[in-house]
Amino acid sequence: MFPRDLTDTMIRMSRLFPVVTVTGPRQSGKSTLVQQAFPNYRYVSLEDEDTRALAVDDPRSFLERYDSHVIIDEAQRVPSLFSYMQGMVDRRNEPGQYVLSGSQNFLLLNSISQSLAGRVSVLHLLPLSYAELVSANVAPTSMSEFLLRGGYPRLYAMNMHPRDFFPSYIATYLDRDVRAELGVKKIAEFNTFLSLCATRVGEVLNMASLANDCGISVQTANDWMSILEASFVVFRLHPYHRNYGKRLIKAPKLYFYDTGLAANLLGIDSDEQMFSSQYRGNLYENAVMIEIIKRYQALGREPRLFYWRDSNKKEIDAILEQGGKPRYAVEIKSSATYNPKSFEILEDLAPMMNVSPDDRFVVYGGNEAFSTKHGQVIGLDDLGRLVA
Repeated sequence: MFPRDLTDTMIRMSRLFPVVTVTGPRQSGKSTLVQQAFPNYRYVSLEDEDTRALAVDDPRSFLERYDSHVIIDEAQRVPSLFSYMQGMVDRRNEPGQYVLSGSQNFLLLNSISQSLAGRVSVLHLLPLSYAELVSANVAPTSMSEFLLRGGYPRLYAMNMHPRDFFPSYIATYLDRDVRAELGVKKIAEFNTFLSLCATRVGEVLNMASLANDCGISVQTANDWMSILEASFVVFRLHPYHRNYGKRLIKAPKLYFYDTGLAANLLGIDSDEQMFSSQYRGNLYENAVMIEIIKRYQALGREPRLFYWRDSNKKEIDAILEQGGKPRYAVEIKSSATYNPKSFEILEDLAPMMNVSPDDRFVVYGGNEAFSTKHGQVIGLDDLGRLVA
């Protein structure tokens, strides 16, 4: 069990809400975390066929048996349970009654929005962050190794090579989540679509081009992209909405929730291949983006995270908004050597956004953090400085 930064937030929310829900990708550690955080709660998994049959056939009796201080794992498998749970939660009217976990965000949150809105705290547990790996003394020894491995706990608990983990992970995801739970029929085409998404990591997303390369309609591509987002495989980073007198790019950029999964889909199989890969810079950018998201989500918050690019291709990799205006402007460079020219775009654009040098950051591939007259230079270790 790796210590998770979400633990304190989850316990705090259980003292405020009758239901706490923890969602995230398969094998991100949800089941382990909720059982460790709530050792006095009974645990029941709806992955078990007999248990699931009871919940489906007689949800009222199921909830009478598991009436309070219960962890229900893979709760999305029985959506009808939530409407019955609402009545029990309202009658008892006390915090910490149920902890729900599940790996299929779309089904779980759709059920919650219909039955438990206002009664539930929704939290997200993603694969291990770089900060969590450092805290557990299992962080990879190089940035290339970190990008290759990503953050899925089993890789570190079992000291597995990514090539031994991700093929079975992808096969399970396609069979269980995509085919069985979401009803996608064209699994081979969906797998191709997933791989083509990896080739676009860190790029502005052109859905028409992606659909054409995959041989599917744009509507199907949009539907499949929504599935990947709902199951915590990819996310889209939207452009910042203010133009500051410039003509803006309005399409989102595409990132993966785990760089190891993206690297495996790209056929990158070793640290050496990662170091020389054309995708290394984009994957490092991806790692920084998801690390920021993980830091915020561990506090039960969602970052107001954007990118900014104009028609002349001047770009700020990340803008963190607070109070309706930019707070931090971030440039991302994968090189382990700092180059003062890294601040050129920030010095050009950040003043228009009223972002002071103290709040301009270059996140590079090195380990040292220091201040310059242009702004702050940090590595992955210090991204907590962007959480305020």
